[in-house]
Amino acid sequence: MTCSVKLRALEPEDLELIHAIENDAELWPWAGDAQPYSRFAIRQYLAEQSGDIYKDGQLRLIVTCDESPVGIVDLTDFSPHHRRAEVGIVLLHDFHRQGIGSTALRLLSNYASERLHLRSLYAYVARDNAPAQALFRQIGYEEVGCLQRWIEGSQEATLFQLML
Repeated sequence: MTCSVKLRALEPEDLELIHAIENDAELWPWAGDAQPYSRFAIRQYLAEQSGDIYKDGQLRLIVTCDESPVGIVDLTDFSPHHRRAEVGIVLLHDFHRQGIGSTALRLLSNYASERLHLRSLYAYVARDNAPAQALFRQIGYEEVGCLQRWIEGSQEATLFQLML
């Protein structure tokens, strides 16, 4: 599938997409959450987000494919002093392995470098998540460490870093 991939700010209309992603129990260990989110809670979150990474300490953007929302990319643990941030990406299952993730991460990296003047992005990827590891390697992230028992269940994580 070839489509035009873009990143855009959160909109109230993204409620159902965010609800689906936040309530995917397979993702909870990596998000640090172990509970579902209600539509009401997500609606409040959407209303309260300023979209300013300096104010919120994070930036969440919607990944679109031909204008249709298909996932989310995040910059979290933002440190303007150290000029770095953690990267997260989640795409709806139907949009995996189509090049959308790599395009979205490249767009996010360009934004982080050109607009936020960051020097480094990093990501934690489950050691057994070969597709995600390949994705980060494909766009230039380097493996810089292995974190033992990083998430509940003693699962290891690979730490990837991209120097901008």
